[in-house]
Amino acid sequence: MSIPSLSPSPNAIGSEPTTPIAEMFNLPVYEWLWHDHTIRYTVLGEGQPLLLVHGFGASFGHWRNNIPVLAAAGYQVYGLDLLGFGASDKPILDYSLNLWQGLLEAFWQAHIRRPVVFVGNSIGALLSLMVTIDRPEWVRGSVLLNCAGGLNHRPEELHFPLGAIMGLFSWAVNHPLLGPFLFNGVRQKSQIRRTLHQVYGNPAAVTDELVDLLYEPSCHPHAQKVFASILSAPPGPSPTELLPRLQRPLLVLWGEADPWTPLSGGTIFQTCDRADLIQFKSLPGTGHCPHDDRPELTNPLIVDWLECLSQSVN
Repeated sequence: MSIPSLSPSPNAIGSEPTTPIAEMFNLPVYEWLWHDHTIRYTVLGEGQPLLLVHGFGASFGHWRNNIPVLAAAGYQVYGLDLLGFGASDKPILDYSLNLWQGLLEAFWQAHIRRPVVFVGNSIGALLSLMVTIDRPEWVRGSVLLNCAGGLNHRPEELHFPLGAIMGLFSWAVNHPLLGPFLFNGVRQKSQIRRTLHQVYGNPAAVTDELVDLLYEPSCHPHAQKVFASILSAPPGPSPTELLPRLQRPLLVLWGEADPWTPLSGGTIFQTCDRADLIQFKSLPGTGHCPHDDRPELTNPLIVDWLECLSQSVN
């Protein structure tokens, strides 16, 4: 699929808030039409803009414990559901990091149009880094939480037999018969809960609300096709490839108890040639999603860094 145009959509202005998911998180929800696809987003507060970018399988509701706090700290906080996730449309197409980067850049042009701070988790952190690198004039800095190394594992990252297993699984989820069967197993609430307990360091954060947040979008039409497309997509650029071009400050937070992106994955941020622009902090007892795993720890770190960023800019 070609990369979408960066020109704003003529329907870029948000419509009146809709309610289905808003009631769950007590956040306003708006709709924006991007290339004939409906994108759901929220915005809360006034001040310097922040754009929050969720990870795989999540939505802006995954930031429900962060958005009100950041807004109360004096920021205008945007969050959106990436195409294929949450309450946004789930068209059948070839998903990629480049596709979502085009979405984020178009969203910035349509709704923000002033220097922004990205805050991203997992693949959302990698997307935030990509825009920060490619559009430095749009970005004041970014906060990366357990940044993914790619949309999917690169073959050289997986030793035998894991590489072969992942290759077989990728084939199976795209199979017309096996794919729906496997997806139905993965999306069961009991399986979602088990996975969360594996990747969260704080068991108390694995709530029914969180399970429902991840389960509900999996019931939407084409959710299985989106899942299969993403798992077979190219990994995209890695932080190692991107960081030599870094021009803006980064706060990199890393949950030490993350089995998906282990702490060793953060080494590149501490040793790269642009490490002078990067503040790195590891978080004990915290898993893959620090913002939701331990918001009481993560929120103050983000707010303090944002205050320092504002002082350095001013």
